[in-house]
Amino acid sequence: MTFFNCHGTVLHATRVGDPKKPVVIFANSLGTDARIWDAVVPQMLDQYSVVVYDKRGHGLSDAPRGPYTIDDHARDLLGLTDLLQIDRFALVGLSVGGMIAQAIAADQPHRLAALVLCDTAAKIGDAATWDARIEAAEYKGLDSIADSVLERWFTRAYRAGEPTAMKGWRNMLTRQPAGGYAATCAAIRDADLRERAATISVPTLCLVGDQDLSTPPALVRGTADLIPHSRFAMITGAGHIPCVEQPKILVDLISQHLSQAGYR
Repeated sequence: MTFFNCHGTVLHATRVGDPKKPVVIFANSLGTDARIWDAVVPQMLDQYSVVVYDKRGHGLSDAPRGPYTIDDHARDLLGLTDLLQIDRFALVGLSVGGMIAQAIAADQPHRLAALVLCDTAAKIGDAATWDARIEAAEYKGLDSIADSVLERWFTRAYRAGEPTAMKGWRNMLTRQPAGGYAATCAAIRDADLRERAATISVPTLCLVGDQDLSTPPALVRGTADLIPHSRFAMITGAGHIPCVEQPKILVDLISQHLSQAGYR
C-alpha cells in the first residue's frame, strides 16, 4: 500500500502492472473502497497498468471534515495522477466515482483517453433523500442503514447465494468513516452535472446493472443521452456494483471500449 499527500489530503492508492503500459484508473462508489475492484484488476493487466484508490472519507484515506463537493474529489484524483506522474489515462468511475469522472472529463478532457461511467448519472437523487441519509449516518451510524444499502447494491440472487461475501461487504460498508460517508453524500446531493456532461468529448461508455436500484437503467441511459456520441450497455444479472457480481462481463465491456477508442 502507498500513501500520497494530495494538496493536504492523504490518499491511499495502489498501482499495479507494467508502468510502461497505458494506465486505467478506477474510482469507487459511496461507502466502498478500492477492494471492490479486486476481481477486475487482474483481468486488465495483460494490456494495462492499473491504479485503484480510496477517495477522501473512505478506506485508508483521510476523512477531512465535510461537506465535500464532487470537485473536491476530482481535484484529489488529479493530484494523485500528478504525484504518480500519469499525464493521460482512461478513467472508470462507479456511482459517485462516475460523477467524479464526469467532472474531470468535462473540465480536463486532454487528460483522458477514454471514459467509462458505471452505474452513475449526472444527477442522482434529491436533497431530501440525501439529507435523511446524512442524518442517519451521522447520528445512528452506518450500521443503521447497511441492510437497506446492500439491498440496493446487490441482486436478490447474489444476496441469497453468497451469504459469506455479503457479511464481508457489510463489514466494508460499516467500517467506513461515518463522517466521510456523510460528507460524500453531501457532494452527491449538491452535484448537478447535466450541463457539464453535455460538453464531454471523450469517448464514453455508460454501463449499468439491469437490477440496479440505486441508479436504475433509465437514469443511466438518460445520462448517456446527454453525452455526445456516448454508448450505453446493460449488464445482466448485476445490481449497483457489477465489478463484484459480474466482473468478467464488466472487464470485457471496458476492454472493448478502450480498444475502440484506440487506447491500448
